[in-house]
Amino acid sequence: MSRINVSKMHSSEKVEQRKEIPAIVYACGFGLAFLSYLVARVALDSYPHPYHWLSGSIGGLAGIGIGWLWYRWRGDVI
Repeated sequence: MSRINVSKMHSSEKVEQRKEIPAIVYACGFGLAFLSYLVARVALDSYPHPYHWLSGSIGGLAGIGIGWLWYRWRGDVI
């Protein structure tokens, strides 16, 4: 029969731990979103404006991934 580990702390005594997002993730996300939006404004000037927003969103998502990789390899900038 297997044993069940039981916590000795009551639910009211448990401390909630918050995971915070590193600053480099925000910086890379906003930076790449802005940069890809600007590039799309120049490259896709004749296309409708939602294409520019879409490229900015895709750049922001890529920036978040790059920011997490940077944090994993190099640590935070602050």
